Amino acid sequence: MGNWFKTALLLGVLTALIVWIGHLFGGEQGMILAFILAMGMNFFSYWFSDKIVLRIYRAREVGPEEHPELYHIVRQLADRAKLPMPRVYIIPEEAPNAFATGRNPDHAVVAATEGLLRTMNRDEITGVLAHEMAHVRNRDILIGSIAATMAGAVMILANMARWAAFLGGGSQDDEEGGGLGGIGLIVMSILAPIAALLVQMAISRSREYHADATGAQFAGHPEGLAKALEKLGAYSRKIPMKANPSTAHMFIVNPLSAGSLVNLFSTHPPLEERIARLRGTKTHMPRQRIEKTGLKDAEDTWRRLSG
Repeated sequence: MGNWFKTALLLGVLTALIVWIGHLFGGEQGMILAFILAMGMNFFSYWFSDKIVLRIYRAREVGPEEHPELYHIVRQLADRAKLPMPRVYIIPEEAPNAFATGRNPDHAVVAATEGLLRTMNRDEITGVLAHEMAHVRNRDILIGSIAATMAGAVMILANMARWAAFLGGGSQDDEEGGGLGGIGLIVMSILAPIAALLVQMAISRSREYHADATGAQFAGHPEGLAKALEKLGAYSRKIPMKANPSTAHMFIVNPLSAGSLVNLFSTHPPLEERIARLRGTKTHMPRQRIEKTGLKDAEDTWRRLSG
């Protein structure tokens, strides 16, 4: 199944889940209310999520004067990806990590933690930032925001349905035998958020795999990102990041503490699987393009990818 088709299918499932809950909770009026709620949340997320997440993590914008090497890497990757130059931010966090945000490629932001810049070499930083630029190119920021807000809408409606059931309310269809009744509403209000979370997780994991593959293309080879993921996995256990669970899906690796119950529903694929996929596939980049990347070992890179 193609990546885009799978994503569209999963988003369709989330939309259907919202409308279904709205219908059960309030008939046709509830269905319309659920649709308006979902669209409103998506609109807000689309326009303001970048400003919110940057403020949450106290990120500050930097330019070529303050961080010339970092800025040059992002500029080079943007040129290879044929994307506008995104704004570059640094997050004052010891834990190495990074994310991309922004409503479209013309308003994109790439952010890296101070810990990432201290613990990674240039090749690894390039791999991480190439992954984030791949999210920008693939419109994953918008897709992730939509999935997250739609899952949030399901949870809001489920909570409303639960309270309605406790207070003896429900859809008018209940009286005609077509609704779920109070107990049915309670059961649905518990299962629906779990289903929405699982769908959101599936969407996010699918986009992470795709960003890894696309990022390897932008970087010129997969090894820098593969090594970076190995380091990120080790550091995430030693230096957990103080992250908001609602924004955890945006980072290149799950920033939440290892062992957290939230990790049972992680929006990130297993690091081992991501690394294995990177090292088991070739980027199939034309030789001329690799030689133009500016990597020191362009010839060796080409032989490794061709071998």
